[in-house]
Amino acid sequence: MTALRIPAATYRLQFHRRFRFEHAAALVPYLDAMGITDLYASPIFQARRCSSHGYDVTDPTRLNVELGAEGNFE
Repeated sequence: MTALRIPAATYRLQFHRRFRFEHAAALVPYLDAMGITDLYASPIFQARRCSSHGYDVTDPTRLNVELGAEGNFE
């Protein structure tokens, strides 16, 4: 049985064309220093062009190209 892990502190990221995967990656050291243990985010799948929130997903099988490439996501 897997032990339940409870986050100590969470932070939400709102991805859009002006806040991409590489921007989130650059924040990780700062968030870590602030004690953030877990992140959650707006949808990252292909959304309507110029979506400001990502909840209007048009293809749930592909990453949103406006947020960056798969390599940036990884």
